[in-house]
Amino acid sequence: MIPPQTAWLKDPVVQSVCHAIAVEGANIYFVGGCVRDAVLGLGGSDIDMASDATPQQVTRLAEAQGFKVVPTGIDHGTVTVVAEGTGFEITTFRKDVKTDGRRAEVAFCGDMKSDAERRDFTLNALYATADGQIIDPLGSGLRDCLARRIRFIEDAGARIREDYLRILRYFRFHAWYADPEQGFCPDAMDAIAQNAEGLESLSAERIGSEICKLLAAHDPTQAVAGMQQSGALQRVLPGSDITMLGPVVHLEQALGLHGNWRLRLAALGGDASSRLRLSRKDAQFLDRLRNSISDMMPIAEIAYRHGFELASGALVLRAGLANQPLEPAALLPLKAASKARFPIAAKDLMPGLSGKALGARLAALERLWIASDFRLTREQLLAGE
Repeated sequence: MIPPQTAWLKDPVVQSVCHAIAVEGANIYFVGGCVRDAVLGLGGSDIDMASDATPQQVTRLAEAQGFKVVPTGIDHGTVTVVAEGTGFEITTFRKDVKTDGRRAEVAFCGDMKSDAERRDFTLNALYATADGQIIDPLGSGLRDCLARRIRFIEDAGARIREDYLRILRYFRFHAWYADPEQGFCPDAMDAIAQNAEGLESLSAERIGSEICKLLAAHDPTQAVAGMQQSGALQRVLPGSDITMLGPVVHLEQALGLHGNWRLRLAALGGDASSRLRLSRKDAQFLDRLRNSISDMMPIAEIAYRHGFELASGALVLRAGLANQPLEPAALLPLKAASKARFPIAAKDLMPGLSGKALGARLAALERLWIASDFRLTREQLLAGE
């Protein structure tokens, strides 16, 4: 049984959607991540549902109960039922007809086992009824989930060749869910090594999304080491090196910082721009982090100019390279510096100065103020004029 305290199990809005689809005898189930996370006592996964009803039937049944239906992925059997402002994806049971390593052509079916067999890992092939009864059509998903074991469904190589992104998903799920004492499944690692070249066919967007999620795990060190061992890491991040990742993660944890995927990506090095499509903001942050290793700007000044997150990342990177321990107290001056505001404005130096002379004097006073650990007041700075 799903734990009774699970939010979606007792949510009347969720239950009303289930009732709407089941009212004429169709079956509807919770599936995938929300079931997996409920079994593990975790929360926060999106609610996905599966049904033996066709998309057209789901649409008719939901609309009959007054819900709005959006055909978000109807070619693949998915519609989104909107109830009280929340969207719930409902996908008809499917089986793969044709795959090319990036996308699949599917056919609808009424068979839960066939639907389960097309998924990636056994712990993701769990279903639950509206009242919380768990269904394990493959017979191994619940056992693997409770053991925190990441295992491909049936033949690992076949699952990977259906969608090469599953290589990265394997390591992401290992980072987030696996018992680290178990290590990697040998069959999975062999299949990944043999099919790693297939990662070259994936878009930068898909690769980047998976890598960011993987690196955001509490401790992705073991998973990334597995990527390097299998040859997958160099395919997605050429020139990277895992040497700094462990120390960076350890220092983050020692400081009480949340895992920062951009900091961890900076620690890995390599050419992120060629295989990961980062947003402009993330790419700029990453460049500044990497530059902070070699430039001479004091950490407190980085906090003042670029904010606490970048400064704390720079602090961790420098300490990791120098093999120096850090204590949480090291963050206090960075927090203060990130909130500091230069007390002099251009008008304070006018009309005596203007143009380049004004700019130069403002910059000089700002440097003096920073060198004082942001202590000099407006009056003290102006008194030096």
